[in-house]
Amino acid sequence: MLQKEIKKSIQKLVAILGFFALNSTLFSQTVLLTPSEKYIGTSHGVNTSMVLFNPSVDQNYLFLGYNAGISYRYITEKHFGLQLELKYSQRGWSESDGKYIRRINYLELPMLTHLYFGNTHRFIFNLGPKIGYMLNESVVKNTASNPSSEQYKDVYFPFDYGLTAGFGYNLHTHNAGVYEIELRGYYGLSDIFANSKSDYFSTSNYLNISLNLGWYFQLTGRK
Repeated sequence: MLQKEIKKSIQKLVAILGFFALNSTLFSQTVLLTPSEKYIGTSHGVNTSMVLFNPSVDQNYLFLGYNAGISYRYITEKHFGLQLELKYSQRGWSESDGKYIRRINYLELPMLTHLYFGNTHRFIFNLGPKIGYMLNESVVKNTASNPSSEQYKDVYFPFDYGLTAGFGYNLHTHNAGVYEIELRGYYGLSDIFANSKSDYFSTSNYLNISLNLGWYFQLTGRK
C-alpha cells in the first residue's frame, strides 16, 4: 500500500514538473544561440538497481550492472536544450541472503530536457521520461530454498517506463571534444510482474542509480 501511494505521489510530481517546465519555456525570456549547439556522443557507466516489491522482498544488496549508449544533444537557447539517447542497460535485483540474483537487459530511450550553467566548465541537469523494452533476462545465481516463489517467475511486462533525472559536470575542450560525468537516478512507473487484484505482487517497479562517463563531439555552435 505504501509503495502504491509513493508511486501515485511521483506521478503527480511528474505532472507538476511538466506543467512548470512548459510554462517556463513558453513565457520566460530566452536567449537564442546562433548557431545552435549540436552534439553527438557516447556514454558508459555502472548501474545499481533494485525492484520495489509489494509484498516486499529483502534486497539489502543492490544489483550491479552495465549501461552504454549513444546521445544526441540539441541546444538552441542559453542554458536550455534537449537530449535524446539510445542505451543498453542491465538491471535486476539481488536478494539479501545472496542466494538469488536476476539480470534483466533493456533497450532504453530517454527523452530529456537538458539544462546547463557555465561555458567551458558546465554544470548540467537532465530530466525527463524514459521508456524501455526488455531484450532478455537471465538468472545469475539461484540457490534459494523456495525456487517456486512468485519473484522467480519470468517477467510479465516487457515494456518499462518512468522518470529519470541526473546532474553532472562537463568540460569543453577546443580540439578533443566534451568530457562528461553524470550521476543519474530512475524511478519506474510501471511494474515487471502482473499486478491485478488476484496477483501476488501489487507493485514491482524499478529503482536505479547510475554513474556514467561520456564523451561528445560538437557538430555545430561556437566552441
